Amino acid sequence: MAAVEIRQRTLISPAQLARRRGRITYWIVLALVLGLFTVIFLGPLYWMVSGGLKSTQEVIQTPPTAVPHTVEPGNYSDAWQLMDLARLLGNTLFYAFGALAFQLVFDVAAAYSLSKLRPVFGKVILGAMLATLMIPATVLIVPQYLTVIDVPIVERNLLNSPWAIWLPSVTNAFNIFLLKRFFDSIPRELMDAAAMDGASAARTLWSVILPMSRPILGVVSIFAVVGVWKDFLWPMLTLPDPAAQTLNIGIYSLSTGVPLNTLIAALTIASVPTLLFFLVFQRNIMSGLTAGGLKG
Repeated sequence: MAAVEIRQRTLISPAQLARRRGRITYWIVLALVLGLFTVIFLGPLYWMVSGGLKSTQEVIQTPPTAVPHTVEPGNYSDAWQLMDLARLLGNTLFYAFGALAFQLVFDVAAAYSLSKLRPVFGKVILGAMLATLMIPATVLIVPQYLTVIDVPIVERNLLNSPWAIWLPSVTNAFNIFLLKRFFDSIPRELMDAAAMDGASAARTLWSVILPMSRPILGVVSIFAVVGVWKDFLWPMLTLPDPAAQTLNIGIYSLSTGVPLNTLIAALTIASVPTLLFFLVFQRNIMSGLTAGGLKG
């Protein structure tokens, strides 16, 4: 059988790259594009970090300076103490990882049921969940707030409690859809083999499905933590007590009486945990998002 030549279409043909002029042009364009995107994405981060190291006069001067004339690392310690960032950071971590725990339990259970157990009206339920993604989040603020201040049936007010953050975060249709798509890619034969060994549906989920789902669980974990960490409007409405506020709300509340360089230093400190979290788990993002694209 004759070998079949597989041709891949590229922006620049191999013939052009084989020429000296083509290679030079290619590397120049590549360097310019990479440099442009580096400035666009890392420029604001550098501006924030360097702004926290400037003096009060330098940070407000016009035109601004690209490199601090006088480096004042004490701004970061001042921001930590003046704005009580330790308490705000502890509150935010508590809310974020609590939301993560609830999402891993309930969203995984919902996705597993829709994918493998296939309940009655499962497609209708999934369609209704996906339809909520078409509704802007701001439209749901009022009904969610009215629900939180007077929870139906139990008649409880959840303001200033972590449940006001945790319960709305569980109803995440996007994460359920991601998990379901991944579970759909797991061969049905594995579940049949587990059933023949006498494993229940819950046992199959725990011993078979979850060990294979670490990439998508990493993606859902990143989305859950970052979603709570960067949220502003909902915590501002449901956590009016200063002792219960998150990092974003606490910095915003205390920003009026703090020098600008100290405020920028506080914003830098608030950004560090999510950046570290992303750098540690960045490989799980693409592997988890693409893992459910192929069946086998």
